[in-house]
Amino acid sequence: MTAPIVDAGGIKITEGDRRYAALCRGHDPGRCAGPDYVRLVSDSAQVRHALEQAVNEPVADPARARIAVRSGGHCHQDRVCAEDVRVVIDMSLMDGVHHDPAMDAICVEAGATGGDLRKRLWLKTGKVMPGGSCPAAEIGGHVPAGGFGPLSRQHGLAVDYLYAVEVAVVGRDRRARLVTATRDSRDERLRELWWAHTGGGGGNFGIATRFWFRDLPDAPEQVLFTAGGWKWPAVDKERFARIIGNFGRFFAEHRRPGGPYDPLSAVLRLTHRSQGEIGLVAQIDAGVPGARDLLARFLTAMNEGVGVQCRSLGESCGEYPASIGPHAPVVLPWDTVERMFGPVDAMRAGKHKSAYMVRPLPDEQIEALWRGLAEDDPGAERDAVVQIDAYGGAINRPAPGETAVMQRSSILRLQHQVHWPVTERGEEHLRWIRELYRSMYASTGGVPLPACMQDDPVTDGCCVGHPDADLNDPEWNASDAPWWRLYYGRDYRRLQRVKERWDPLDVFRHAQSVRLP
Repeated sequence: MTAPIVDAGGIKITEGDRRYAALCRGHDPGRCAGPDYVRLVSDSAQVRHALEQAVNEPVADPARARIAVRSGGHCHQDRVCAEDVRVVIDMSLMDGVHHDPAMDAICVEAGATGGDLRKRLWLKTGKVMPGGSCPAAEIGGHVPAGGFGPLSRQHGLAVDYLYAVEVAVVGRDRRARLVTATRDSRDERLRELWWAHTGGGGGNFGIATRFWFRDLPDAPEQVLFTAGGWKWPAVDKERFARIIGNFGRFFAEHRRPGGPYDPLSAVLRLTHRSQGEIGLVAQIDAGVPGARDLLARFLTAMNEGVGVQCRSLGESCGEYPASIGPHAPVVLPWDTVERMFGPVDAMRAGKHKSAYMVRPLPDEQIEALWRGLAEDDPGAERDAVVQIDAYGGAINRPAPGETAVMQRSSILRLQHQVHWPVTERGEEHLRWIRELYRSMYASTGGVPLPACMQDDPVTDGCCVGHPDADLNDPEWNASDAPWWRLYYGRDYRRLQRVKERWDPLDVFRHAQSVRLP
């Protein structure tokens, strides 16, 4: 076993160390890197030192020159696990969470996970960050992408509470330094750096080391939780369209903040027919007035025209072959539901795509979904789902431009996913999801255009937290919208100015990084 080097830059791990292989692998086991070394850093000073050393050491192969930052390793593309990466700076050991009296805010280090927040934020203070649903995902990647989670319709995105961020940046002199940017910084350049971290994506401007949050909401004491669905063999095309339409219409009606349904979170899981059933999951803060009645009305709306009506939440659903019916809701502690979302199967690779909707899915998109999910090769077995998350509510409180998250009028967020055994190349599964996605958005060049590019908007671009390299490829993106417009809309030029000021040497780069102007 190779002995690691421990110095001012933290723990330096090279090939031969027992930890090297694990630290080079992402959450998706199909993505692995082979860097010269991995740096495990424990505090901001070590990050600064490790970064400056990496920037200034000689590079033998220009094709392998990139410095990458690994937070939770949940990135769905090769921003860290790639052949051109020479150095990985891993934030896993920076997992502290504490109240900072000087900032009058909760300080969260970039390597803290959702599980860490449960232990060190919720258990200690009763407060909650309203983003995230996976306990293994780390804050360093999640927050700069916006921070969406099951409590977001009720309380907004995580970035809506971000007061300050500490970032290790590299100047033209190739020296690294730590800067702290707040939302009320007197220096406009610092204020813009803070803004860029409210949805501008990770790995673009520097290494975010610590985040400070103010006025975080209280966690619900309990939630009403229900899960159910519809058996695929009994779902015909008309019922399929009705289920999707009901979901979209309900959240279109309740898109504006301040309504009684803000505390309701719901997920419609449109699985491939080989998976047996279409799923529906919903929860609502049990402490809000009329919570049980609100949830009952939502479930009734979801079943309208499908062929079954829930008579009441205390009784079983009406017998009908099209539905197994949503289960009667159970009252659970809030953190029980949060912990239900575990890591993916470590033996399955995958591909993810995304879209935001400002209107319910139109007929042509539902038709494309039916063809891809129901009329696929009868013998095909696909671990695939198009997951539709309810959006809107408190998420839509901020005006566009207040944060770098452009989607502040959406009603739904879609995640298109397919997984396959890591022992396989997955080419046929990749073809399938790419063609499904392209056919869904065929009228706009195969991608969901941002609302700012449409006279009568239907979609609103893609989620930077679910990066998709296909957006760079004209075979799959035949629209007039480059990848950066799909993520950032009109805000991209503003992000470029932040990039020019804080990363003038383009140290932090990848296939979809913000480009220097």
